[in-house]
Parts: sequence; structure tokens; C-alpha cells
Amino acid sequence: MLEDLTTAAFSPTSWPTAYPKGYAVVDVETTGLARDDRIISAAVYRLDARGEVEDHWYTMVNPERDPGPVWIHGLTSEALEGAPLFQDIAEEFTARLAGRVLVAHNAVFDWQMIAREYARAEREAPVRQRLCTIALSKELGLPLPNHKLESLAAHFGVVQRRAHHALDDARVLAEAFRPSLKAAAASGVRLPLHECRPLTEWSDRPAAPRIGQQAGYGGSRPGSWRPSRKRPACPYPNPGRYAPGGRLKQGMRVAFSGDTSVERELLEDRATEAGLHVASSLSRLTSLLVTNDPDSGTSKVVKARQFGTPVVDEAAFGQLLADVEPASGE
Repeated sequence: MLEDLTTAAFSPTSWPTAYPKGYAVVDVETTGLARDDRIISAAVYRLDARGEVEDHWYTMVNPERDPGPVWIHGLTSEALEGAPLFQDIAEEFTARLAGRVLVAHNAVFDWQMIAREYARAEREAPVRQRLCTIALSKELGLPLPNHKLESLAAHFGVVQRRAHHALDDARVLAEAFRPSLKAAAASGVRLPLHECRPLTEWSDRPAAPRIGQQAGYGGSRPGSWRPSRKRPACPYPNPGRYAPGGRLKQGMRVAFSGDTSVERELLEDRATEAGLHVASSLSRLTSLLVTNDPDSGTSKVVKARQFGTPVVDEAAFGQLLADVEPASGE
């Protein structure tokens, strides 16, 4: 029924030539949300240029640690113990992602998890662009009550059978993405594509116990798997904006946007250690925005244009960090 609905409603006479040539609709389930968390299952639906399904694939992955929130994803230590390691499935995963735009719901999360797993395996993820279906639904102006996958699915009449199971979540997302893509093509909407930069430098905090070391993790308290981290307040006053061609000065407020080759938290740690104030948002008080994609439409980039905030890329920021001017009186 969905096929008939989408074909009848969204069948453009000509397809935008700038649109990608293929898509990999992805969902990963993980042990948690932190940067040292691991993928425990992954699914990929490959779609052609016009959103037609070519094939699909699913695998469990042994995370070499406890599985995290079993009450959410249902994968126990016993179920994962015989699963392949990520490095064992990396080649197959690569074949299914290569040359395609990665599509996911809250795509930055799935991409970051995938990028870290490839980095641990000493390989490079083949993804160069991603598309978030939340951002696409906003571009299309879909009348959704919220940005949950179940709301997007309900809008297009897609029935979800097993929430938080990677294969079913990927199927649901693929079926919801197909009419979204056709609607975008019919209206000439520019797809919200973002660059993906594989990690060249990253760091894990100490990992949780390996599989077999902590039995019955699924009985733990919900919420215990989400570590929180608060940075210390910057001890220096804000000296104002960065002057292009000059030096950074301790106390300057620095914001980051988009993917970086060095893991974001490492960059933020280095900025903090240099005496800079790492800002989570951008305002008129922000001294500098660091982004590798100044033409993107992220909220920080848009605000930087509005406020006239100076912008540099990751490489230039790395050079500036090597020579930060002390705060006045230091």
C-alpha cells in the first residue's frame, strides 16, 4: 500500500541532477551514548538514486564489554558473546556504505559511532556525506508532533514491529525516507547533506567490563549507562572576538560546528587546557567558530554569519592553539 501511495503522490517528471546516486539507510544499536560506547548491532538498507530498495543487511556485533541498556535493545551478553567483532564485519559494512550517502534518524549519532568503530579497527569509514531524516522532515515542513522515528513512520503509514531492533528500525526509516525523498525531488528541495570526516585522532575513556565479566547487566538501573560530563568554568574574562590573522587569547569563547578529524571532545579538551572558554552555543559574545564546513546551514554557522563571528577551520584552529596569548595580568 505504501508503494502505491508514494508512487501516486510523489512521482516527479524529472529527477534533480544534483541529488546523490545512492543511499545507505543505517541504524545502529549501541551500549550507550558516550564516546567509549560500542556498536552491538547494525543494519543497512541500500537504496538507489530514486529511493528504490536494492537490498538489506543485518549483523550483531560483539562489543567486548557489557551490552549496556538491555531493557532498551534486548541484546544480552549471552546473545552477543558469539557475534563477530567489528573488525570482522568492517569489510562487509564498507561494501554496503561505499559511494552512498548515509541516511539515519539523528544521523550525527550513528555516524559518530560508526566513525569511532572504524578508527578502533584502524580503518577509514567510506562515508563522505550524511543525511538526517529529522532535518529532511523539517525541510519538507512535515506536520509531525515531534521528531521521533515513530512519528515520522506514522505520518507515512509505516508500521513498526520491533522498536530499537536495528533491522526493523532501518526498515521503518527506509520506508519513511523513500516518500520523503520523492517529495523533496518533486518540490526541488535541496537535501540537507553534511560532510563526514573520518577520525584520524580519537580517545576512549576507560571501558566498562568485558562480556562475561558482569552477568545480568540488564537488571541494572535505567539511566546508569549515561555518563555526564561538565567542564570547569573558564577562569579568565572574555577579551572579545578573535581578530583574523592574530592570536587567540585566554578567555575567548570558542564554539565548534560539524565534523572534525580530531574527535570533538579532544579538541574541546585542548581548548580548555589552553585557557579558552568552550561554548556549546553561539551568541554575539562568541569569539570564534571552528568548522570545516562554513557553507553548511547549521544553526551555529547561520548565527555566525548574522553576528559577523570570525570562522576558521580545524587545521587553522590547531595552529592557533599552539600560541595562545595569556590573559591580561597573567
